[in-house]
Amino acid sequence: MNVCFLGAYDPAYPRNAVLRRGLELAGAEVRECRLPPSIKFWMRYPLAVARFTRAAWKSDVILVPEFCQKDVPLARFFALLFAKRVVFDPVAARYETKIIDWRRRKPGSFAAKWNFFIDRWAFRLSDLVLADTQAHKDYYCCAYGLSESKVAVLPIGYDDRCFQPVAPPMKKGAPFTVLFFGSFLPLHGAESIVEAAALVFRQDPTVRFKFIGSGQTLGAARIKADCLGLRSVEFEGWLRPGELPLRIAEADICLGIFGATEKARRVVPHKIFQALGMKKPVVTARTPAAKEFFSHKKDIYFCDPPYPKTLAAAVLTLKANGRLRRDLADRGHRLTARQYSPRALGRRLFRICDEAGDRTRNRP
Repeated sequence: MNVCFLGAYDPAYPRNAVLRRGLELAGAEVRECRLPPSIKFWMRYPLAVARFTRAAWKSDVILVPEFCQKDVPLARFFALLFAKRVVFDPVAARYETKIIDWRRRKPGSFAAKWNFFIDRWAFRLSDLVLADTQAHKDYYCCAYGLSESKVAVLPIGYDDRCFQPVAPPMKKGAPFTVLFFGSFLPLHGAESIVEAAALVFRQDPTVRFKFIGSGQTLGAARIKADCLGLRSVEFEGWLRPGELPLRIAEADICLGIFGATEKARRVVPHKIFQALGMKKPVVTARTPAAKEFFSHKKDIYFCDPPYPKTLAAAVLTLKANGRLRRDLADRGHRLTARQYSPRALGRRLFRICDEAGDRTRNRP
């Protein structure tokens, strides 16, 4: 099977790295028709015609990667010309992200309707849509009127070349460290984590919370930490490539998400799989999506609202119980390596693409 990745996507985005490598490990030939994201989509189309015709027209499947809704019509055009099938991996809908989660515009605004239309257009033009969780699949089917057979679940996974167990450097007297890393999206709940850090500090001032990354809610999290007078919280910006695994290795606990948004209930982000891939115990919100993959106190530690209180209790419990930390790390790593590595997801995606081809060939 030949698969062509087409669109204005970021090749360094973790989802792309996982799927490309996974497909190659499954025996597929992967080609790329990548377009400059800085150019407006209608100006990208002529460039894409030349690139696709030259390099990728023999592909069996056109896979449009995450956030490339506006490139799906182009993929559909090529599919009609060359009898291909189009598989779209949105990761998240534009409307869901910009309107519901980020709240950039009101739901009834023109921008909201326009983003919803772009999503629906992209979904309808695809032969198959990928969803990272069953909860996300249910949302796509309900919100956009898609049939269940048109949406396949493929978890986000992680790149096991970058995130694998390593021995942390020995630092005498190093504090017990709780690590958050990410892009500070509303679904991450960074402010709740800061409030949890304050509760932990009152009972055990030796515990340190470290935040790595930057984004929308970073400013609010910093302000809250300053208002609470926290000396146990450290903020660090984006790291150079290759540095994040070292920071994860140094941590005693890694955090998932604790946001109160609707999207937070539907996703299991890269960070959770990456931390488990490095054999670290993970604490995260108990959501419908997370419960699809993990079990409380077996391979992960779940928290319920109110998150500041329950997260603080989880941190103190795990700090006091080294055996539970090790068990969570060991079992979480085994599960993640077995089911959510590039090799495992590549086999699943290969089958998904093949089945999409069968449906396309049998289309009346």
